[in-house]
Parts: sequence; structure tokens; C-alpha cells
Amino acid sequence: MKAAARWLLLPLQWLALQQMLLFLGLGSLLWNAVALLLYPLLPRATGRRIGRAAIAAGYRFFWWMARLAGMMRLYSQPLDTLRDEPGLIVVANHPSMLDAMMLVARLPRSACIMKASLMRNPFLAPGARLARYLRNDSPRGLVRLAVQDLQQGGQLVLFPEGTRTTVPPVNPFRGGVSLIAKRAGVPIQTVFIDTHSPYLCKGWPLWRLPPLPIEFTVRLGRRFEPSDDPAAQLRELEAYFAAGVRQTPPLPGKRAP
Repeated sequence: MKAAARWLLLPLQWLALQQMLLFLGLGSLLWNAVALLLYPLLPRATGRRIGRAAIAAGYRFFWWMARLAGMMRLYSQPLDTLRDEPGLIVVANHPSMLDAMMLVARLPRSACIMKASLMRNPFLAPGARLARYLRNDSPRGLVRLAVQDLQQGGQLVLFPEGTRTTVPPVNPFRGGVSLIAKRAGVPIQTVFIDTHSPYLCKGWPLWRLPPLPIEFTVRLGRRFEPSDDPAAQLRELEAYFAAGVRQTPPLPGKRAP
């Protein structure tokens, strides 16, 4: 009977998950429409502050709704200690497409790096432009923009793997984070994202229902001061994450992506 009840619940759970994602998408479109109007009206600093705070609030509401529905559980309270700290690079591993949402929800001062193509998308770009998110047109330009933002008191959320993890525990790190830290003169705060869920990892389609509830735990790691040898520090960061990522056991019935 219990097995039959679980199978009967699957369609309802799938619909609930898709409705939450649809709500997130519609909310994003609405905010981008508002941001399009605000962008030419607000001074740069005011637009940046309001834009980042609004995105963080929207993501917090999504996680609250997901928890209320019993679909997702996110334990990210340790990030609150970083919330108001200016000039900080927050570096994390990257198991899921949801990772940036987890960090930004708790860090309303933070900026993310956006693909240049997304920054030209009329449905996604206005909110990112208002928040003065950083576009990755070129490595040199990205470093310059990141340093400028950090020196103005912002925070930067970075995933040195460059893409979601495909080679556990972490993909080879890409350069940039330690160079930005050196030039801006700011520390690097490491953050670990632990999960046993395969949802939205590399190769997992958006529509596919994973084992529920989807759980993520965020924990703070070591803080690295800026180094005179960015290449050596990047290797140290990669080794630190490779040793520190927790390979959590799968939920019963988990299917490989």
C-alpha cells in the first residue's frame, strides 16, 4: 500500500516542482520588466544596491516556498555571517544549477558573473544590468570589472570550476579568482555546498523529478588572504576543495543522471 501511495503521489510531486520553477521564471520576467524601467532612472550605486537586494529577496522567497511545499530543504544560515562584509570573494564548489541562487539569497551585496550572451538577452539582462552583475566578455575585462566592484564594497560569488561538477569531487579550477583577490586586495572565503541530490547537476534535465526532498547544506570553509602568487594559490584552493567536498550518500532509490 505504501509503495502504491508513493507512485500515486509522483505526478502531484512533479507538478508541484514544475509549478515552483514556473513561478520562479515568471517572477524573474516581472522583475526584469521593472528593472528595465529603473535602470535609466537610478544612479549607478543606488541601482546596484536595489538590484542586488531585489534578486536576493526573490531567491529567498523561492527557497521559502520550496521548503513550505516540502520539496526542497536548504540549510544556508552560516552565510548570514558574511552578509554585510564589504570587499569579499565567496568561492564555492558547483554541484547544481541552483548553487548561485543559494548563495545570492543570503548575500544581497553580491554580484555574479554572467555569460555575455545572457547579458544581451532582453528577458534576463535588465535585472542583471541594474544589479551591475559582471559580464565575461574577456578575461582581462572581467578581472577589471570584478576588482572595481570589490573595491567599491561589493561581494563577488565565484565558482572556479567554471561549470557544474562532472569529475568529482571538483573539476579542475580555472584561473581568475586568486588574481582578482590579489589586485583588489580582498580575501577569498571558501564555501562548501553539500548535497545527496542529483537534481540539476550536469546532465539532469529540468523536467525530471528527483528523489524528494531535495536537500542542500552550505557550510563555511577556510578564508584565504590575497597572495603574491595567484597561480600557486589557485592550486592550493583546488586541493582544499578536493579534500573538503563531502561525498554524501544518495537517498534510497536515487537514479544516476
